[in-house]
Amino acid sequence: MMIRTLGLVTVAVVAIASSPARAATEAYAIDPVHSYVGFKVRHLMVSDVKGSFGTFSGTITVDPANLEASSVEVTIDAASISTKNDRRDSDLKSANFFDVEKFPTITFKSKKVMKQGEQWIAVGDFTMHGVTKEIQLPFTLSGPVAMGENSVIGVSSGTKLNRFDYGIKWDKKLDAGGMVVGETVTIELEIEARK
Repeated sequence: MMIRTLGLVTVAVVAIASSPARAATEAYAIDPVHSYVGFKVRHLMVSDVKGSFGTFSGTITVDPANLEASSVEVTIDAASISTKNDRRDSDLKSANFFDVEKFPTITFKSKKVMKQGEQWIAVGDFTMHGVTKEIQLPFTLSGPVAMGENSVIGVSSGTKLNRFDYGIKWDKKLDAGGMVVGETVTIELEIEARK
C-alpha cells in the first residue's frame, strides 16, 4: 500500500513539473495610470474628434515561450468617456450614443491569440452598448522589463469598428450630404501592465 501511494505521489509530482503552462504563464494587471484607451471619429466630414476613457481595468496573461497561449480581459467604464467638452460628453453618455445608465461597461475577452504573417492578433468577444461581436485586435508586445522585484510589459493595439453594428445609430445628416458623426470609430490602445 505504501509503495502504491509513493508511486502515485511520484506520478503527480512529475506531471506538475512537466506542465509548461503552469510554469510559463504570467499574469499582468493593466496599470491605468500609464495606459491609454482612446478613439477617434470623423466629425462634419472634415476632421477627427478624439476621446478617451479614464476608468478601466484588466488582466493580460502571457506565456513568453508560446504567445498563442496568452489571453486578455478588459473592462471599461463607459461613463468615464471624455472628449474634453462637457456638453459633448453628456451627449455621448446619453441614449443618443453609449446610454451609460443602461450599458455601464464595455468589455473585451479574448478567445485565442494567433499569428498572421508577422502580425500577432487577439481574437475575442467585444461587448458595447449591449451588443457582443467577435473582433480581431492586432497588437505588438514589448517587454517584459524588470522593475525591481516586479516586471512590466507594454501592449500597443488598435482597430476600427462600425458603431452602427453595436446599435449606436445617431446619424444626423449634413445639408450637403454625409453625417455629422461618422460611422467608423478608430480604437487606439497603449497599455502598460505590471506583473
